[in-house]
Amino acid sequence: MTITTLLVANRGEIACRIFRTCRDLGITTVAVYSDADADALHVREADLAVRLPGAAPADTYLRGDLVVAAARAAGADAVHPGYGFLSENAAFAAAVQDAGLVWVGPPVKAIELMASKTRAKELMAGAGVPLLAPVDPATASEDDLPLLLKAAAGGGGRGMRIVRELDALPGELLAAAAEAASAFGDGEVFAEPYVERGRHVEVQVMADAHDTVWALGTRDCSLQRRHQKVIEEAPAPGLDEALRTGLHEAAVAAARAVGYRGAGTVEFLVSAGGRPYFLEMNTRLQVEHPVTEAVFGLDLVALQLRVAEGEPLPSPEPPQPSGHAAEARLYAEDPARDWQPQTGALLTLEVPEGPGLRLDTGYTGGDTIGVHYDPMIAKVIAHAPTRTEAVRLLARALERARIHGPVTNRDLLVRSLRHPDFAAARLDTGFYDRHLAELTAPAAGRDPATAALAATLAEAVRRPEAVRGAEAVRAAEGGRGAEEGRGSAVAAPAPARFGAWRNVPSGPQRKRYRSEPDGTEHEVAYRTPRTGVPEPHETPGTRVLAATPDHVTLEVGGLTRHFAVTAYADRVHVDATDASYTFTALPRFTDPATHTAPGSLLAPMPGTVVRLAEGLAAGVAVEAGQPLIWLEAMKMEHRILAPASGTLTALHAAPGHQVEVGALLAVVQEDPAATTPVPHPVPEETA
Repeated sequence: MTITTLLVANRGEIACRIFRTCRDLGITTVAVYSDADADALHVREADLAVRLPGAAPADTYLRGDLVVAAARAAGADAVHPGYGFLSENAAFAAAVQDAGLVWVGPPVKAIELMASKTRAKELMAGAGVPLLAPVDPATASEDDLPLLLKAAAGGGGRGMRIVRELDALPGELLAAAAEAASAFGDGEVFAEPYVERGRHVEVQVMADAHDTVWALGTRDCSLQRRHQKVIEEAPAPGLDEALRTGLHEAAVAAARAVGYRGAGTVEFLVSAGGRPYFLEMNTRLQVEHPVTEAVFGLDLVALQLRVAEGEPLPSPEPPQPSGHAAEARLYAEDPARDWQPQTGALLTLEVPEGPGLRLDTGYTGGDTIGVHYDPMIAKVIAHAPTRTEAVRLLARALERARIHGPVTNRDLLVRSLRHPDFAAARLDTGFYDRHLAELTAPAAGRDPATAALAATLAEAVRRPEAVRGAEAVRAAEGGRGAEEGRGSAVAAPAPARFGAWRNVPSGPQRKRYRSEPDGTEHEVAYRTPRTGVPEPHETPGTRVLAATPDHVTLEVGGLTRHFAVTAYADRVHVDATDASYTFTALPRFTDPATHTAPGSLLAPMPGTVVRLAEGLAAGVAVEAGQPLIWLEAMKMEHRILAPASGTLTALHAAPGHQVEVGALLAVVQEDPAATTPVPHPVPEETA
């Protein structure tokens, strides 16, 4: 059957990615969207769109009946599930086919066989695929530690826990099962040995209904946070030929064992000694598929559509690979604060274009990153002849990107790509466990003080009253200032007020900023001489070469540096050629209303209160570090901990409540005679 109209049962970046191929193939596209996504990019890019009432995934993108009804209403003849949501749901795949629609995915039976990781492992053992021996949590002993708990019915790090102490096993089993049930509708959890310093290596497969199965090389996805991938590359570096061949053969055997068709990924854990173990088979397209596309020169979505139409793959053997590709996932999150997801307006998103670079995203500047879905903003992909060149190209593209809005992991990505262990391909899933502190510490070479100066000078030029005041000064001086200022790159600033200082043309003027997200404060002093060109005050060795409202060029210690300055209300973004900075302009005096009472527990992000500690109520005693409140934001669960031992004097949170960032959840009055308080009342990531 020829596909003419395709509905994508997904959102964001993957929906936009699939639409791109559909446009190239002349296929009409249909989007589905929740109320929270009414103005999302994937809706704007689709030819047709159907609303799914509600905002939460369980009410919208996880409602297979609504998605099938949407396909019928739009006149679609095929459905592509993307990844996540219903992409590995056999019942949904069957419902699509029962409705007379083409399912752009593997056979329902293959999804069923691989949907449960426990059943999949039994099947793979019969196919001769190497496996880790399972562990029964009920009989686990100290000798079995550490253990990895995993959701049987899903992936993406949800329902996954590492257990290093036997006493913690019951509680972690309960938490993993609850999260798995929430994410996948199935609370089954299993345990297996946790391989320390293992590598996550996977093989992309593509199969048709004519007995052809391609193994499209390897990918390394070892750099992960919360068991979710951050940086991926193809081919996986440092594998000897025997191991690489063995992985390809095992992946093909796995696909043939379930009668697979379409795109799928067979994932392995490779021990430090080079021994591979089957993890799971993802019966869908993977987030990291672009690196394979780049290396093999293929469009995997186009091949998925071709196979769904019943056509064979173009040849019995896949094309030869070429070069190396690396992909970085740009997330709205703060790695330095336990990877807290961030929300808000994405004011600017500009990633450099050029040979070897690709951007896959579901956002443009002006969109809003909400609380209901995954915080990934975009994927940036680089392809080059060698690994060194591809990694360098990717790091530089990220460094030069202009990303204004919520805090992102951009700096972490750049520093990860340039870390000596990554450069030497010393990769394993514990990379961030070992290196996160150094990767999020203040970076050498960053100069926020000079960036704050650039922000101040741009504002001095930007203020309309400054220009009018300067004209008045020049007029009072008989035009002398106008002659001196002619040809200058700046409009002369004028008398203005900053905070509590009165600014006069010849006197020093001051501005205060707070760096985001680290909170460091900077005070900038400058003056405006008769030339009308603002210049630094108390900053020896720095000279202004040019200043406009959005661009400042400074000579610092004999080195010329350029700064692009963009202001949004009291937030200022400064992009230099080697770093980017975000500042919040501060008032001259601190507002007492900004202080909160000691022991206040504030919501670190917008989210939903999903549960409270058992028996939690005003007046009960709590212990330092005790989990009190569970928040769910962007599909992840976060625990709010007691900052000290004492008494809960107020409780404003209740299950089901939607809270905004900074909302007061509870107050703990510390007991001075109790145990030492924990350092900060921050949430602990539990996924």
